[in-house]
Amino acid sequence: MEFQKFQKIARLNRECVITEKIDGTNAQICITEDMQILVGSRKRWISPEDDNYGFARWIMENKDEILKLGVGRYYGEWWGQGIQRTYNMDEKVFSLFNVHKWGDNLVRPLCCSVVPTLFKGMFTTENTAKTIEELKITGSQASKGFMKPEGIVIYHKHGGYLFKQTIENDDKGKSYC
Repeated sequence: MEFQKFQKIARLNRECVITEKIDGTNAQICITEDMQILVGSRKRWISPEDDNYGFARWIMENKDEILKLGVGRYYGEWWGQGIQRTYNMDEKVFSLFNVHKWGDNLVRPLCCSVVPTLFKGMFTTENTAKTIEELKITGSQASKGFMKPEGIVIYHKHGGYLFKQTIENDDKGKSYC
């Protein structure tokens, strides 16, 4: 029998980044070595003919800008007009998740946004609770003036883990009645 070592355990009290959890639809862009673009939702590849809220069509309309992302996979949220909470918007926006890489407006393609960073610092439950409370009071940072934001995403840098916390029904999960 092959030996399997026990996994490393990340220390909890390490740096984290907390971003706003936007209520839209998960989106993926894959740029291949030969600069072909594949477009995906959370569970499948999509196309302008078999789309997800117009994301594939939007990608193709912005192909030259999107290619500036370079070879790789890029995940984000496609949100706004007609998607989930709509955020009182009359347009749709693609916000990349990797705030460390794409947080700089000078680096990111002009057609893309990035999820708002709400907190950077030591992970503690107190810091996540304070961030959620501030979001409740100030509203969405992604869409200023929208007062029903969904919640937060915590990226624990040392562990490489993502956690989410929603403002409403966090204890029930998606399958609540």
